[in-house]
Amino acid sequence: MRHNQLERELELMLLMTENRSYTVQQLCERLDISRRNLYYYIDFFRQAGFKVEKRGTAYSLDKASPFFAKLFKTLHFTEDEAITLRRLLDRADGNSLQVRHLRQKLDRLYDLDILDDVELREQAGRNVSTLYDAIKLKNKAVLHRYSSPHSDTVASRVVEPFMFLDGNNEVRCYEISSGMNKTFKVARMESVEMLHDPWEHEAAHKRMFTDIFMFSSEEQLPVELRLDRLAYNILTEEYPRSAAHIAPDGGQRWLLRLDVCSYVGVGRFVLGLLGNVEVLGGEGFASYIKAKVEAMGKAVLGAPAAGQKPTSSGKEARQAGLAVPKRIKNE
Repeated sequence: MRHNQLERELELMLLMTENRSYTVQQLCERLDISRRNLYYYIDFFRQAGFKVEKRGTAYSLDKASPFFAKLFKTLHFTEDEAITLRRLLDRADGNSLQVRHLRQKLDRLYDLDILDDVELREQAGRNVSTLYDAIKLKNKAVLHRYSSPHSDTVASRVVEPFMFLDGNNEVRCYEISSGMNKTFKVARMESVEMLHDPWEHEAAHKRMFTDIFMFSSEEQLPVELRLDRLAYNILTEEYPRSAAHIAPDGGQRWLLRLDVCSYVGVGRFVLGLLGNVEVLGGEGFASYIKAKVEAMGKAVLGAPAAGQKPTSSGKEARQAGLAVPKRIKNE
């Protein structure tokens, strides 16, 4: 029926705009559709005016597509509205869960310290506008008097900007002098000047990804877990963005498939719920967890004395009352 098709189209739209580098196979599995139907939907998006990007076998929708720009303009708060809402929330009941969640959402979406200062707000707006033009035209730009706390310097940087991050508060650039990809904060730029020189190093541009555990990297690592109800509830409550990567697995079990930027964040979650999570993949993450469990066993039980034959770490852990994974694939 048409409403079922529309539901799939909307779900696919959400998955592709998340820009998680889903492969064709992953998209088909999540939507339970054939490759033929997937390509039909993608062609439909193109015909409807969406900008479809393809990197290898991964498809995504460019957030600069006209539909998203119109939707953003309709639903997005203006800067003045965001400031007014934040001030009202500051005067509201601080113990209210809803008030705290609304404050957190506003703080994630807006840099309110900048927005509350009219002069800084206007300059940040001009910087973003100039950077946007430079990205769109693929031109170099000069970040005048950029204040860097890392190098403790204030200097101008010639860069090739190519993507915004953190709600346009940061911009990813290739810096000409160092030959490195770096992330710059818009608020630390005194001004931005777009040059008429085109990019020369586009092949060296590396996108920056941020996973649901708030770790960032230029690379992504696959992870697949099976969760019981407790693990599922904790994950979705503490990391709401994880819901887009979870599918039912029957019998009060759920499958989590996603790419992470570091094993540290997801590793903390798994190690805290070893008896409630099965590590199904990838191989690198399974090895990481196995090494962590063995290290935990040694730390709790102590290393064997000289000449003493070590016993099974899994057996020792169970004897000590430690939870161990039910199963780690390819162990």
